[in-house]
Amino acid sequence: MNNILNKIIKDKKIEVSNKKEIFPISFIEKSPLYKRNIISLKSRIESSPSGIIAEFKRKSPSKKNINSSLSINDVTNGYEKAGACGMSILTDNKYFGGSLEDLVQARSVSNLPLLRKEFIIDEYQISESKAFGADIILLIASVLSNKQIIKFSTIAKNLGLEILIEVHNENELKKSIVPNIDFIGVNNRNLKTFNINLDNSKSLSNKIPSNYIKISESGIKSIKDIKELKKIGYKGFLIGEKFMKTNSPDIELKNFIKKLNNEI
Repeated sequence: MNNILNKIIKDKKIEVSNKKEIFPISFIEKSPLYKRNIISLKSRIESSPSGIIAEFKRKSPSKKNINSSLSINDVTNGYEKAGACGMSILTDNKYFGGSLEDLVQARSVSNLPLLRKEFIIDEYQISESKAFGADIILLIASVLSNKQIIKFSTIAKNLGLEILIEVHNENELKKSIVPNIDFIGVNNRNLKTFNINLDNSKSLSNKIPSNYIKISESGIKSIKDIKELKKIGYKGFLIGEKFMKTNSPDIELKNFIKKLNNEI
């Protein structure tokens, strides 16, 4: 498990290289979705009392199977009706059981802002994200240099996309403070060991400049967790497994948001 991130990135480089040969950027730019205006997650979070970004994830390296039986269309519709302010969709197939088809399907049935959660290591994937219906892309600071973060976020912004940069520690945060970033997400899960600790969000909170929207990711399980994180400036909360491990993620989310709104 300690080397899982290295394995994912190694496989991702091969995957992207193969895609670029078969589907060049000139091809994916012809997608009907490429020219569309995005749906802003920034706007939704600012007006949302809960700030919950609900995730669709079938499996992960740490949990081999979370829930592979659910329809992306049903979950997307359910999340929107339940009051999510955005939706995160895993598109990595080998390790997370996702696909770009999931992104397209969600886009076809929903007006939620969609985050493509992917291991982006090439600018090709940014154009690909726009072409398949994403509104926000994820950049992971631990696998990118400061120059790559600047380059990728500039490309994404020029395409009209919003950008969430994910950090795990202060060093990653420092290289991620660049002009085009919209959200700084603190991942409470160590991507090398997959251990979870909410103290990660708490310790980095006051180090994130106020002009970025703060999002806490992974390991959030209770109303208490969100209330504590809201007190220190977090506005967005990316939650997946808590909802996806149930037979009805939409109902679980609806009940969670109702309870949360009654307590804040």
